[in-house]
Amino acid sequence: MFSAALLAFVTGFVMLVLFVLLLFSALVATLSIEKPVSIKDASILHLNLNYEIPEQTHYDPIAEFSWSGLEPRVTVGLYDIISAISHAQQDERIKGIYLNCGFVGAGMATVEQLRQALEQFRSSGKFVIAYSEIYTEKGYYLSSVADQVFINPRGALEFNGISVQYLFFRRLLEKLGVEPQVFYAGRYKTASEPFRLDSMSAANEEMTRWLLDDLYSGMLQGISTSRGLSVSELDSISQHFSARTPTLAVRFGLVDSLMFDDQVRAHLRQLLRLPDSVALPLVSLTDYVSVAEQNQPVTTTRVALLFAQGDIVDGRGTRTSIGSARYADLLRKLREDSRIKAIVFRINSGGGSALASDVIAREVRITAEKKPVVVSMGDVAGSGGYYIAAYGSRIMAMPSTLTGSIGVFGVFPNTEKLFKDKLGITFDRVNTGKYSDFGDASRPLREDEKLIMQQIVDSVYRTFLTVVSEGRRLPLNQVDSVGQGRVWTGRQALKHGLIDSLGTLPDAIHLAASLAQVKEYRVTQYPEIDRDVLRLIENLAQKREAFSLRRKLGSAYSVFAQIEQLVSMTGLQARMWALPIVN
Repeated sequence: MFSAALLAFVTGFVMLVLFVLLLFSALVATLSIEKPVSIKDASILHLNLNYEIPEQTHYDPIAEFSWSGLEPRVTVGLYDIISAISHAQQDERIKGIYLNCGFVGAGMATVEQLRQALEQFRSSGKFVIAYSEIYTEKGYYLSSVADQVFINPRGALEFNGISVQYLFFRRLLEKLGVEPQVFYAGRYKTASEPFRLDSMSAANEEMTRWLLDDLYSGMLQGISTSRGLSVSELDSISQHFSARTPTLAVRFGLVDSLMFDDQVRAHLRQLLRLPDSVALPLVSLTDYVSVAEQNQPVTTTRVALLFAQGDIVDGRGTRTSIGSARYADLLRKLREDSRIKAIVFRINSGGGSALASDVIAREVRITAEKKPVVVSMGDVAGSGGYYIAAYGSRIMAMPSTLTGSIGVFGVFPNTEKLFKDKLGITFDRVNTGKYSDFGDASRPLREDEKLIMQQIVDSVYRTFLTVVSEGRRLPLNQVDSVGQGRVWTGRQALKHGLIDSLGTLPDAIHLAASLAQVKEYRVTQYPEIDRDVLRLIENLAQKREAFSLRRKLGSAYSVFAQIEQLVSMTGLQARMWALPIVN
């Protein structure tokens, strides 16, 4: 019995090892080999955008993994979506787009870019048909660009305005016995408020209301143009929540008809004049992206597209953050590559470490002295995200981009009460000098130490102002007047000289090529996809943990994410606090 059990164990272990090796070999193979995709005549591009849209396409080794084909899910990024739509516009085999985006996971600037791409597609005479069971505010804003908008008769449409909700941690920390000692520079540096206040300051409320009014106005204007309803009509519908049911949404002209999915597909079949015996030729976004990629010109001349999305952190960072060491290396590599004539630095970040931001900003400055560096801003490019953009040759943003937030803050916790009153732990120490234990979290800062900390924060803020002044060629006092931690939309930032123009990511690529005086070029994306098996295993563990937490916490995950971000902060921060638009 022992021998049989041992044999079974050894056999099972060997088979498990072989299976794991086979699995990851297949993963690497699928990432490395492009499979040919066949597109039939009179096809429809199916855009299902009900997911969190990243800037850059990435391969997820576990989410919705296809065991039959040993293929990881491809999460298509914004740039590749726009490229696919643009290619489909010229592709005679593609007759239209079937759009599903009721729960689009993206910021307003991303949605604006997608709307513009779909508008351009429609200008060629091809159709866009939108359908969803439920439309959120942003989902409907994007879908409203379609020729026809359909909704499930049992579904719902959320068209009642946009709102912002902030989290405040001061009372939580107080209950835990932790005193947040906060130092900040900038009247509007709202990122420090969750630690020192219980509700929004008057300055924060003023700024936030101004931002929301600008975003809301732009959204209504876009829907008005697409649906043929006046802005005042749309505002009235929103204010009274008049289109709260599918039937009312049809009555008020927000959607065209009530349909189930099979009825929408039958309608698409009619548009293509297909008999019932022929399958509806839908082409998935994932498949069509590979077709669009093959359309790039054959040339060694390149424009690099460098994506920077997530928190700015010291060190190398991860796939979901902007590590200063990693991006310094990337920028050095790109400026030394003679094939690369220009760089588009695509930023979607609310900032992070002030030191890491300064390291990256310097590399941008050195690179821009050698070749054009056009900064393209995504949903957010504020605080540290603006810091690393300031030295760009040109800065371009979308009207709804949130940017600016030129300010600095630092939080130094005093955990004396936590250890003493909650845990029964006390500390004692011997120092060689008055400031030997400066910053020790087990005791409060003295008044002279607080003065030193505020001086350090003020010094970093002045450095930030200087970087922006030099990069944007603006007087220091003018930068300070639009700084103070204040967040601006892209429209507002243009008026204050913080950016050069409004435009999409493709617009930024064309501008970079123009500045470099090149007409034919390939666009190469960075960071390059990491196909190393060990990296895939590491990502597997990270994604599994995040997926498990999202599933367990549900809507509370956003709260957890902000607390996790709070805990991970070290050193002085050039960071915008989260501005979650609830819809």
